Amino acid sequence: MIFRTLLAATTMLVGAGLAAQAQDYPDHELQGIIMWGAGGATDVVAHAVTPAAEEALGQSIVLVNRPGGTGAISTAFVSAAPADGYTILYGAENPQLHGVMGLSEIDYADFYPVNILGRGVGVVVARADAPWNSFSELVADANERPGEIKMGSTGPGGIPFVVNAMLNAVAPYEVTAVPFDGEGPALTALQGGHVDFIPSGISAAAELIRAGKVKPLAVINTEPVEQLPNVPAITDEYPEMEKYLPWGPFYGVFVRQDVPEEAKTALVEAFDTAASSEDFVELMKNRGNIVMNISGDEAREFLDDWQSTTTWLLQEAGETKVSPEDLGIPKP
Repeated sequence: MIFRTLLAATTMLVGAGLAAQAQDYPDHELQGIIMWGAGGATDVVAHAVTPAAEEALGQSIVLVNRPGGTGAISTAFVSAAPADGYTILYGAENPQLHGVMGLSEIDYADFYPVNILGRGVGVVVARADAPWNSFSELVADANERPGEIKMGSTGPGGIPFVVNAMLNAVAPYEVTAVPFDGEGPALTALQGGHVDFIPSGISAAAELIRAGKVKPLAVINTEPVEQLPNVPAITDEYPEMEKYLPWGPFYGVFVRQDVPEEAKTALVEAFDTAASSEDFVELMKNRGNIVMNISGDEAREFLDDWQSTTTWLLQEAGETKVSPEDLGIPKP
């Protein structure tokens, strides 16, 4: 009887301690794992939104880049971290394609979407001294010398991979993909002449375009974007691309699904404030991104819709290793 009483009292104390810890969240610094390398779009967005989130939380967030495996390294790391809300993931769209690309069984269904911060538009950029002034000229050149033109890539399921699959569906051409750990390193290689072109997010490439360090050929959109008004839409040359658009990368903040509700609430409120801040909104606009600032069920619906559209696009293009149907992903 005494033992049972002591056990019950101990259990209550432990439970009370955990509850108090969650209610005091956060009581020490957090770690923010960035899915891609320094200088890429995800990295830029993460560094832009974090200061206001730190102020709202009252704690610092130590940012660490963990690129690799087209995002699989970072998702595995955060998934294995304690579910206490002190390890957060700054991620892009890539995990929603990991299943069909055979890269990982982990996707955003295993995480809680604290905030989908925004989405972007793709742009095809070439090295500044490239001979092409339009994407159709690049295609014509690639068809004259198959495999000789080098495309910067971030691996299966990355922006270059998906955009290249779309483009090949409407204008077949053959290039050689050269892999990098993110858009930042790929764009650096482009400036150095180590690759010839790369489909990128405007967020990562906009400043380089304005500085004349890379040459834009087309935006992956049905019309020009405000930040790059002189760059033609891809549908100007290839109207068939319209069936895939609008499409683009997105950026968000995630934690493990089983993080305590108190921590989720604190993070949602902090990143809602941060994503609404004037500095962040201005940066996103200048880089051609659209601020979304959604969480919870609304974010989950967006994630599911994006995954459905993109996985089935890749399936129809013959670029998947596993059918989305086998993974229970419905057709759009």
